[in-house]
Amino acid sequence: MAYVQIPKDLSNVKTKVMFNLTKRQLVCFSLALLVGLPLFFLLKGKVNISAATLIMIFSMMPFFLLALYEKHGQPLEVLARHYIEVRFLNPKQRPYKTNNFYSALYRQEK
Repeated sequence: MAYVQIPKDLSNVKTKVMFNLTKRQLVCFSLALLVGLPLFFLLKGKVNISAATLIMIFSMMPFFLLALYEKHGQPLEVLARHYIEVRFLNPKQRPYKTNNFYSALYRQEK
């Protein structure tokens, strides 16, 4: 007899809006279409069809990644922001400074 497993933790289940896609996926796919299709139709007269298709695919790929990629429940732009903060914005060396009570007493004694 066939059965379907139902997860006990329903916090990971996302609400589907249309075509079994989430709202985020619909917005990102729509933006990909708005960027990719006009670019393809503008380029197909100037370059061959294969090159225009590849340019269209590579221009749409960032939107697909934003729509689909998720790690530990965080979307790609959150992961990219964390990476940029750690890699470039925050200082590399973070010195450990304490206010030790006993060393303060020792200094005061001297």
